[in-house]
Amino acid sequence: MKYMEIKAPAKINIGLNILAKRKDGFHDLSTLFYPIVDLFDVLTFELSDQFNFKCNVNTVPNDNSNLVVKAKNLLENVSGNKINVKINLEKNIPSQAGLGGGSSDAAATLISLNEMFQLGLDYKILNELALQLGSDVPFFIKSKPTFGSSRGELLEYIDLEIPEPILIVYPGINISTSEAFQNIVPNNSSIDFHSLIEDEKLNYDLVRSKVKNDFERFVFGKYPEIENIKLKLYQTGALFASLSGSGSSVYGIFPNIESAQSAKQFYHKNHFCFLSNPHC
Repeated sequence: MKYMEIKAPAKINIGLNILAKRKDGFHDLSTLFYPIVDLFDVLTFELSDQFNFKCNVNTVPNDNSNLVVKAKNLLENVSGNKINVKINLEKNIPSQAGLGGGSSDAAATLISLNEMFQLGLDYKILNELALQLGSDVPFFIKSKPTFGSSRGELLEYIDLEIPEPILIVYPGINISTSEAFQNIVPNNSSIDFHSLIEDEKLNYDLVRSKVKNDFERFVFGKYPEIENIKLKLYQTGALFASLSGSGSSVYGIFPNIESAQSAKQFYHKNHFCFLSNPHC
């Protein structure tokens, strides 16, 4: 195989509880990952006589600090094979936004290069490699609705569909994940995410009353304008609204496309806005 193209989707977190700090410096958490399949980066891979990586966004590093490059290097180390390939990354998911763009790109690289170079790595090994790259990366190996625990790598795939439109608002504020974790106080309490789902759909009354993102306290305290986005999403009719990941993106799930489009008008001029409606 000389050429491959793959879409790397975004995600949101429906609830994110930080339970404890681990001896290895990471944190135990509990969350519900949900893929946003119509918001995605596009990666292309082409066989070459040397390695080359390019991205359409100048602010994205193209050196060994980039997760795509790290994923390629990791596969070389594990397989013992030299991987000469041209990788082009078209970024559509904003960086450092709590939407998992970099993690998704890394997972897409593992999947694609494993297939292109016939490395023969199974799902278990890919999942282990993904965790070496970041706590969110294992989720993106399959990108299905999932309960995540431990660092996020213990995945329980579930039957869940959100048919309602989801409005994602990113105010352009970059929040360091490490800083967010440094300023969070683990609470050792989590909800039973299974209880939120009835007939493969979310019960929004239960979601509103039980679900919270533990990063909101720090993020909203430092950036009140992000909290105002969440409040405005509720004021404009959202069934549920929350910070995604450690932010700064906030999403709102709306009862219909008309209410979501109306809410979008408040943000589209000053912020990145994406209206996810994959069922159209």
